[in-house]
Amino acid sequence: MTVVAIRPVAIKIDDDTKARVKRLAEARHRTPHWLMREAITQYVEREEKREAFRQDTLKAWEDYRTTGRHVTADEADAWLTQLEQGSDIEPPECHV
Repeated sequence: MTVVAIRPVAIKIDDDTKARVKRLAEARHRTPHWLMREAITQYVEREEKREAFRQDTLKAWEDYRTTGRHVTADEADAWLTQLEQGSDIEPPECHV
């Protein structure tokens, strides 16, 4: 079993934001601490996914620049249309 150390971290927020967090926490029957921790966790998870997508995009662009292999927008649209209609088909072949 892995033990995760939890260390306190201080953040500085303006009074208006602090009051908003407190009101929302009360409405959700949670503590402001729980609400802030949840918000940070969701933000980090979302941004990690965005960064992974960005890295995949950069890799795909570099692959295209290196090889020139691609599918046209029309080919991609036709494939997506068939998938949308329930056909289980392979994606179009990349070409130069």
